[in-house]
Amino acid sequence: MKVLMTYDMYRDGFIELFEKYDVTYPEGRNFSFEEVMEMIPTYDVLCPMFNFPVNKELIDNAPNLRLIANYAVGYNNIDVAYALEKGISVANTPDPVIAPTANLALGLMIDAARRITECDRKLRIQRDTMKIGILENMGTHITGQTLGILGMGRIGKALCKRAKACGMDVIYHNRRQLDIEEETKLNVTYVSFDDLLKKSDFLSINAPYSPQTYHIIDEKALNSMKSSAILINTARGALVDEYALVNALRNNNIKGAALDVFEFGDFPVPELLELENAVLTPHIGTQTDKTRLEMAKTVSDNVIGFIEGDRKVFFVTNE
Repeated sequence: MKVLMTYDMYRDGFIELFEKYDVTYPEGRNFSFEEVMEMIPTYDVLCPMFNFPVNKELIDNAPNLRLIANYAVGYNNIDVAYALEKGISVANTPDPVIAPTANLALGLMIDAARRITECDRKLRIQRDTMKIGILENMGTHITGQTLGILGMGRIGKALCKRAKACGMDVIYHNRRQLDIEEETKLNVTYVSFDDLLKKSDFLSINAPYSPQTYHIIDEKALNSMKSSAILINTARGALVDEYALVNALRNNNIKGAALDVFEFGDFPVPELLELENAVLTPHIGTQTDKTRLEMAKTVSDNVIGFIEGDRKVFFVTNE
């Protein structure tokens, strides 16, 4: 079996893969798309990074390809429908990213509510002009407030448990409602999308990206939210209309936002950088050494499990 990796990182997570198969990877860098296009015809398995495009052109140039094992939980870098149509399986790494992404979502929510980074920034650069007093820099309470979760998958459920530990009520909207036993266990209430917008004091976006979820949080949705609400997005940037969000924050249609992902790539639109009521982090949801190593091990297990049938494989479907 020939395996082609587009990246060189966390080799300790791929030891078993290296021992079992003929693995090609770049030394201390990433392969370019052109390099992969040239090599791919002779390979059985492709392991791309989450930002490496696996499109129709590349798939058509890979007659031996049987598996695409993505180093990510998301897979919008892959034309999944076309791969499956061609008989190529696709796998991802959902389990390792659950805890760190849920932790970050909770951290962003608390940060935005209590204005932590805003106050830190003011102390550093506005020392002489910053107002400090018992009625200055007032934040928003967490305990007793309602968290709305859009997308009650693995990460949404993990965030729900963390929010419950903070004394929050949790409502959710999902493509499919959870069964009654799981709802009871999580102590959550299913609501319509409209009610989710209207009732949430905090709204966390945890849904996957698809054509159906593109700009699901648009101007209309933002206008339906409470003026005191705070939006959190650790899912995919394009789920939120970023320019509509800028206008909502500027006009105080919502109180704040905390974003780890952005609509147009790695950086937010410049207007967001000017707003004090926006907390911004550069897509660090899975940025811990332990998480990245576990993701590497999951990629390795996906490949070995696919070939040997001796362990679980996290297959992606085209639902």
